[in-house]
Amino acid sequence: MYAPQFDYYRASSVADARRLLAARPGAKLIAGGHSLIPLLRLRLTAPAALVDIGRIAELKLLTAEYGGLRIGALTTHAEIAASALVQGSCPVLAEAAARIGDPAVRNRGTIGGSLAHADPGSDLPTVLTALDARLMVEGEGGVKTLVVDTFFQGLMTTALGPSDLLTAIWVPSLGEGRGAAYEKFPHPASRYAVIGAAASIEARDGSCVRARVAVGGLVPKPTRLRSVESALEGKALSADLASKAAAGAASDLGGDVIGDIFASADYRRGVVAAYVQRAVAAAIERAR
Repeated sequence: MYAPQFDYYRASSVADARRLLAARPGAKLIAGGHSLIPLLRLRLTAPAALVDIGRIAELKLLTAEYGGLRIGALTTHAEIAASALVQGSCPVLAEAAARIGDPAVRNRGTIGGSLAHADPGSDLPTVLTALDARLMVEGEGGVKTLVVDTFFQGLMTTALGPSDLLTAIWVPSLGEGRGAAYEKFPHPASRYAVIGAAASIEARDGSCVRARVAVGGLVPKPTRLRSVESALEGKALSADLASKAAAGAASDLGGDVIGDIFASADYRRGVVAAYVQRAVAAAIERAR
C-alpha cells in the first residue's frame, strides 16, 4: 500500500525543526523512519507534513557528562552498541541496542525515535526506565528535563507536545557497586520484546541499597515493578534473592497486560517472573 500524500521539509537545526512543526499543525518528525514509514504505508497515520531532522548534527553527539552519558536523539542503535564509551560506562545499554531488530534497523533506527514512538515492544524504553534516565526536550517553554517515569504515558503516547523535540538522553554511569541487565523473549521475526525485563541494582556491603526493575512488551508502557524493588532493597545479596523478589512480578502489572496472536495475556503474565528473575540475578552479579 502506498503512503498518503504529505509535504516534506528538511530541518537544518533544532530551532528550524520546531519552527516547521509550529507552522504545520499535525506535522510529524522523521529521522531513521523505521517506526513512521510502516505506519504511513499502512495508512495508520496521515500527517499533512513530515519534518526531516536526520541531518541535524547537534542531535548526534555522544559524550560523557555529569557522571553519565549524554546521548543525542539521532544516535543510532548501531552506534550505541559499538561505542566503547557506552560499553565502558553503561554496558547494558550497548547490549540492549545490539539486540534490536536486524542490522538494517540498527543502522538507521535512532534512540530518540524509539523513545518518541513508544512502541510497547521496544527495548530501550524499558532499559532506560530501569536506569532512571533523564530526557532533554526542547519546546515552547525552552529546554526542560523529564524523568523517564513521566515521559511514557500510555500505548505509543508520551509527554511530548505537538511542537516538542526530544534532543538528548542522559544515562547514569554504572560504576563500582552498580549493575544492570536486560532479558527479553523476542518475537522471532521482528525481534521486538514479547516480554522484556530490565533491572538495575546498587549494592553496598553485600546488600542491595537501591533497585529499579521495569518490564515492557507485555504492558502498554514501560512499567516499574514496585513490589519487586521493595523485595530487593535492604536485603543481603544471596543466591535465591532474585527468585524470591521476582515471584511478585505479576502482581504489579494490573489489568493492562497485552494479548495478541503470538502470546496471550495469560501466558505473558504467567512467565514474566522468569524473565524478571533472570534480569535481577544478572544485575546482582554485576553489582557485586
